[in-house]
Amino acid sequence: MKPKLWFAPIGLVAALAGAATGAMQDVCGPFTDVSPALCPYVLEMYYLGVTAGTSPTTFSPDSVVTRGQAAVFVSKGVNQAIARSSRRAALGQWWTRVDDQISQIGWTQVADYPGLPIADGADIWVPGQVPGEVSRVRASDGKLLETWTGAEEATSALAAMGRIFITGATAQGTLFMIDPAQPVGEVVTVADNLGGGEFGGTRSLAFDGSRIWTAQAGTPFIPIPPYPLYSIAIVTPGSWDVQTITDGFTHPVAVVFDGTSIWVVDVGPPSLLKKLDAAGAVVQAVPIPSVSDYFVRPTFDGANIWVPSGDTHTVTVIRAATGEVVATLSAPGVAGTAAFDGSRVLTGSELWDAQTLQHLGTTPAGPACSDGVNFWFAVESAPGYLVRM
Repeated sequence: MKPKLWFAPIGLVAALAGAATGAMQDVCGPFTDVSPALCPYVLEMYYLGVTAGTSPTTFSPDSVVTRGQAAVFVSKGVNQAIARSSRRAALGQWWTRVDDQISQIGWTQVADYPGLPIADGADIWVPGQVPGEVSRVRASDGKLLETWTGAEEATSALAAMGRIFITGATAQGTLFMIDPAQPVGEVVTVADNLGGGEFGGTRSLAFDGSRIWTAQAGTPFIPIPPYPLYSIAIVTPGSWDVQTITDGFTHPVAVVFDGTSIWVVDVGPPSLLKKLDAAGAVVQAVPIPSVSDYFVRPTFDGANIWVPSGDTHTVTVIRAATGEVVATLSAPGVAGTAAFDGSRVLTGSELWDAQTLQHLGTTPAGPACSDGVNFWFAVESAPGYLVRM
């Protein structure tokens, strides 16, 4: 019986991969039958999930491929390309800034001491720690639309299910919610038992399609029982039930979702990126350079997770499908937050090409997000400002 083949012919792989030199390694991943000349293209398709080879250790580069298999490979390759630039494609805005000048749009004044902003597709939401306000800024022109109040110690934001969720770095760990369709006013508290500690609390959150995950790494100056000082909390929307998990974590500071799994940055020591199962148990731990900043945001680019470290001024690029470290990139301006705009990754003030991993330059920056076209960064001051790059 003819074996079922899960690979593309050489020409198709090369066409889909393009100049995939960024994937070059000393060995060809798990495959033992791939030549050095083909290895970059094979690994690119393997890491993107387009092909898994013909066995755990073989790729069978000289075997034939059926028309049906070719259609699957092309479809997967197209999907990956679209996923990296869907926002730009929808808006027809294919240009990117190549200099280090701030856009002429100017600076938008927002809540004091802004934290980590988020884009919902139309607007940028900026949490402000003092006095606990959330600013809504229109992405098209930078106009401040409204300011929501009552979000004590607001630090980070998440857009999910047509709502905006805000974390509060309160002693007990708080989750606030905003319905953008409602008149501006006070935020709604949906959970106040996530865990944390004085000067710690909830500083990161992610959504997996059905549940909200948060990370708490409280500093136990004034511990307040029964709230744990460090934990992962899983919140079920609607009932707002909270499941708190402490086993397997030391100081979890950030969570990120890769479309399949939740990953947690645990600063330890040692510092690790931990992959969780659906119940919150650690199933994989990837060593990363030392991270001590509790204000960290990794980002996922559709293939890789980027974990910045302000301690070492490096960013670790980790393949989400396998947990393998693709590269450790270094630049003086790398800081604790990362953002992805569909083609580029901003880590602190350093800009990188997401596909080739090439360094693109340095920009003024602070805690940042992207609306899919532009980066927006917050200036941590009083008054606070939001700037479009």
